[in-house]
Amino acid sequence: MAEAMRQQVANMLRGIERYNPENLPTLERYVGMQSQENAYDLEANLAVLKLYQFNPHKYNKDITCKILLKALTNFPHTDFILCRCLLSEKQCAEKPVDQIIYLADILERCDFQAFWNRILGMPELSLQIVGFADSIRKFVCHVVGITFQTVEKALLSELLGGVDAQTLSHWIKKYGWKEDGQMVFIANQDENIKTKNITEKIDFESVAALMAACQR
Repeated sequence: MAEAMRQQVANMLRGIERYNPENLPTLERYVGMQSQENAYDLEANLAVLKLYQFNPHKYNKDITCKILLKALTNFPHTDFILCRCLLSEKQCAEKPVDQIIYLADILERCDFQAFWNRILGMPELSLQIVGFADSIRKFVCHVVGITFQTVEKALLSELLGGVDAQTLSHWIKKYGWKEDGQMVFIANQDENIKTKNITEKIDFESVAALMAACQR
């Protein structure tokens, strides 16, 4: 249903209609569909937050939390920052918005063990978003893929949220990594680092001209 609404919402956001508060019920319902169907529409979600800015009496904290959680699932893109910038300081300090902002800070630091520990303590948040955990795991795998050459299976399991052996193998295969006993080969990062030899050639005429200019 979310995909079916995408074009309708896109039409709704054209021109001056983007700022029509009467569109809020439809847009809020669309946010709910995104949460339930693992869909995502950043532009529509930003429009909701902008309408809340212009119409503070219509502000809906539950919808805002869903939008922020959906933005978390699109790390490492800057969606979360864009959404947060449309919230007031007071709104950012309210629970559970402040908790979601803290989750974003942890993710940005790539402190994945702390992130999963925090999520375990607030299941009422993450369970609102279908596919939330797997979306975060995609980000974890992105970071692992550009950071490690090899990693212990036990550590990789922790980084992915304490997944079991079967789930761990699924993610390893998904990204084309290789299992080797208790280790996982990720990539030869040396191949991603290209060294450059810089040779400077300075002839006497160039230096003479510079020295002459300095003496004037």
